[in-house]
Amino acid sequence: MSGERSAQRRLVRHEVFQTSLMSALLDGVYEGEMTLAELLGHGNFGIGTFEALDGEMIITDSVPWRMRVDGAVERAGLQDRTPFATVTNFVPDVSHEITGPTTRAELHGIIDRLMISTNYLYALRISGDFEWVSTRTVERQERPWRPMAETTATERVVRHERTSGVMAGFRTPLFEQGINVAGCHVHFIDDARSRGGHVMDFVIAGGLVEVCLGTDLRVALPLTDSFAGADLTPADLDAQVRAAETHERPRGAAGSRS
Repeated sequence: MSGERSAQRRLVRHEVFQTSLMSALLDGVYEGEMTLAELLGHGNFGIGTFEALDGEMIITDSVPWRMRVDGAVERAGLQDRTPFATVTNFVPDVSHEITGPTTRAELHGIIDRLMISTNYLYALRISGDFEWVSTRTVERQERPWRPMAETTATERVVRHERTSGVMAGFRTPLFEQGINVAGCHVHFIDDARSRGGHVMDFVIAGGLVEVCLGTDLRVALPLTDSFAGADLTPADLDAQVRAAETHERPRGAAGSRS
């Protein structure tokens, strides 16, 4: 039933696959242990980044795209490597049509109503026409690698006006903060495959929200010295995630964010 919470929806196990942890990325573990060929073996849809933080990743319909800090977009190679990514085989079990201007906060409310429980993980695909989308993109790093919050602090935010495209990402439960990014975390790429990045804010004029329930999370931890020595449980974990993902340094508990 489009647009409505349905407690009667039959639950079917569906796996979400992830390589490494968000807390490892925060600590500067940027080595790409897994190739995109391996990653695509676990899902046809998802987001992540590339070795050395060399751009934002979005995967739609089994095609991986690299969005660089200069605004360029290119199809990523199967031999390219990733230090952190989350994918699934996208099979939407509920959808909702957007028929008028809708803000990010309003869309998050719609997504919340489409969920059967906040304790599960959900893959999100939001496609349509946008009044505007603001994005930023990580910049390739050189060794010695700095913590992620430092590398993203000066990123430029770009606003894309009157554009059509797709947002792909996940809504992650609060208890998974540090494993991934708690709340709504999505990347955007336009229909022309010419612009995109990590989504900061937007207003969608009209389109379709599709939600895919994920009941099982499979995490592959890197077998590297840098991961083995990383600090994965810093006292300010939530603040670090917010700083890296939203340029914010707020107080309090994690919440939904793009």
